[in-house]
Amino acid sequence: MKKKVLSVIVPCFNEEESLPLFYKEINNVQKIFDSFNIEFEYIFVDDGSSDNTLNIIKEFKENNKNIHYLSFSKNFGKEAAMYAGLKKANGDFVTLMDADLQDPPKLLIEMYQEIVENNYDIVIARRKNRKGEPVVRSFLTEIFYKLIAKISKVRMVSGERDYRLMTRSVVDAILSLPEYNRYSKGLFSYIGFKTKWLEYDNIKRVAGKSKWSLGNLLLYAFDAMIGFSTVPLMISTFLGILFCFISFIMILFIIFKTLIFGDPVSGWPSLVCIIFFVAGIQLFCLGICSAYISKIYLETKNRPLYLIKESDDDK
Repeated sequence: MKKKVLSVIVPCFNEEESLPLFYKEINNVQKIFDSFNIEFEYIFVDDGSSDNTLNIIKEFKENNKNIHYLSFSKNFGKEAAMYAGLKKANGDFVTLMDADLQDPPKLLIEMYQEIVENNYDIVIARRKNRKGEPVVRSFLTEIFYKLIAKISKVRMVSGERDYRLMTRSVVDAILSLPEYNRYSKGLFSYIGFKTKWLEYDNIKRVAGKSKWSLGNLLLYAFDAMIGFSTVPLMISTFLGILFCFISFIMILFIIFKTLIFGDPVSGWPSLVCIIFFVAGIQLFCLGICSAYISKIYLETKNRPLYLIKESDDDK
């Protein structure tokens, strides 16, 4: 009987410390999958690393013919790396994993069993808690998920990781969405399919430092809200209507006040405050519209998500 293939996609950006530890762990898991008649295909995506990441991947490749790699010409971001890995993957099953071991490789066994035994299409790892994370980051993350649940029709679950095991049909569906501005958690939710979440306790990164600063995470969250909700546009519309109504009421009030009490020259400080306030609202609404327009602009330029400098196909 022909072996089925499980593609393991690993985006890497300056992970020279983590990679040897990760490779050791995933090899132990692979031995268990041998009993399921499943062969592993590894796809390492070097996202423009400036350290020894690529050379370490090449060393792995020398001893394992099932290892493949892509190296970007610069850092294009994790979303681009995941998409590139999905395009290169040939497996009947495909998983996305980080190299820092915050995504426990052993969880793959339970994920596979859920797909095979319970006919799930996607099994997603979900952290039960955020132990070890900065308090401010954890708080803002929870706020984001509560907010996105209110303003978006696409379901996004708090604690959900990019770490997931998928069937081939799910991967093909994701690849049919070649949009430039990507938020993968939203895209996976958008396509549907029968989904299971597996919970586990949060695990600290095994080595190195996180590449996600608080500022990067805030921008990423903003992209998610713009990409999967039109509510911000509706907010600006509502504010416009509200202030038109308030202005109309104020005009009527001033007319009646002038007719009854006259028109003494007063109120300049309050008038300036009102002008600044209304101008601020206008700029806020303009900023929301500009954010959507900028996304349209980037989509219409039709630039590639990434550029490959080197891959094992070149050898």
